[in-house]
Amino acid sequence: MKIEEAILYVLSERNGGLKTEQIAEIINRRKLHVRKDGLPVSSAQVFAAVMRNSQVFAKSEGRIMLLM
Repeated sequence: MKIEEAILYVLSERNGGLKTEQIAEIINRRKLHVRKDGLPVSSAQVFAAVMRNSQVFAKSEGRIMLLM
């Protein structure tokens, strides 16, 4: 799945949001998104995806949350 879909999936299971590091850890542990180069997803990559999709995700108090 795409990283945006993986973030959405992880956040849909959690109330109150998560930090980017926590999201990246869950995505990597569950292998929800696999990068083409085989490296693990980084918190910076999660943050970039969140900022590209501001209509779906919000950042507040250091946590990423769903707007839906």
